[in-house]
Amino acid sequence: MGNDEWASATTAELWRLYDEVTTVLSRRMIAEKAKLEERLRRIEGTSGAPDQERARRPYPPVLPKYQNPKNPSETWSGRGRQPRWLKAQLRAGKRLDDLLINRSSSKRRRTG
Repeated sequence: MGNDEWASATTAELWRLYDEVTTVLSRRMIAEKAKLEERLRRIEGTSGAPDQERARRPYPPVLPKYQNPKNPSETWSGRGRQPRWLKAQLRAGKRLDDLLINRSSSKRRRTG
């Protein structure tokens, strides 16, 4: 349509044209968005829904290795950050070997 046709068109015709253009544009934008999302999924390496996460493998429970002599309910497995009670014991002059939990029966089972 040339400039003369736009100027001579009625308001109703212009609105109809506007509705057609917005409908076509919205369809094309939805299709383009779907293509881009699929491309992003392929780049990320996931073929399923974006909210799905891979399940973690099961880890065996970790038994505590060290115990607070002042409060036996406080234990530490030796993994991760050292707890405050352990740091305090080490600053007081104790060694990690002094805080080991006595597992003499489990040692016998492993060696026997």
